[in-house]
Amino acid sequence: MKIVRYQTNGEAPYLPEKAVYGWMLDDKVGEIQGDIFGEYRRREAKIPVGELKLAAPCVPSKILCVGRNYVEHAKELGNEVPKVPLIFLKPPSSIISNGEHIVLPPQSSQVEHEAELVVVIGKRGRNITTENAKEYVFGYTIGNDITARDLQKSDGQWTRAKGFDTFCSFGPWIDTEFDASDAVVTCRVNGQMRQMASTRDMVFNINTLIAFISSVMTLEPGDVIFTGTPSGVGELKNGDMVDVEIEGLGKLSNPVKI
Repeated sequence: MKIVRYQTNGEAPYLPEKAVYGWMLDDKVGEIQGDIFGEYRRREAKIPVGELKLAAPCVPSKILCVGRNYVEHAKELGNEVPKVPLIFLKPPSSIISNGEHIVLPPQSSQVEHEAELVVVIGKRGRNITTENAKEYVFGYTIGNDITARDLQKSDGQWTRAKGFDTFCSFGPWIDTEFDASDAVVTCRVNGQMRQMASTRDMVFNINTLIAFISSVMTLEPGDVIFTGTPSGVGELKNGDMVDVEIEGLGKLSNPVKI
């Protein structure tokens, strides 16, 4: 099932916090009433998705990200592959959805895209084992971990480089039945291929990531895990269009502006 959060285009102003949950059947959406991570009921899918403004498909308490989880990406930035997952956080204020602008901040002269598979957590968990990790996965979505590369290098720690408003794009929906074991992740900028790799190339797989992260902090329903980016990251300029696509899952598109 595909889960979305939406507001009708006729409602003004657009406020993501006013979006409601829905489910998609082909190109139509029906409202979900109740708790998508618990008990709910689905209304008939009859609203054409083209008549809706889609928000980010969940409201995470935490946005967890994994650095250097593809060997070739670690190499392209001159880094060693970590011996254990390298995790960091992005603030919820950085979230944007499909179609919204990535805004280039004046503090950086080198903002880059990072195409990623994103895991959405479905139930509360702490000290989850790798064997039980799949029980905690609600579904998957597509992400772009926008990064101010120059600030990442100069600061040493990554909070500022990863945390600007508009630096966390994910969506446009959550697929609860997606098979993430071997899916091709690509990124194109203005139609030109920049990144391409399979999720099978991850250094640490999804079960390992969930187990490791939950040994540090409790995972809550709706939390998201950005699982790392393949090689090929590159600079974004004013006026660019960046498309992140995951085979069998969909496409996330964002224009870029200053």
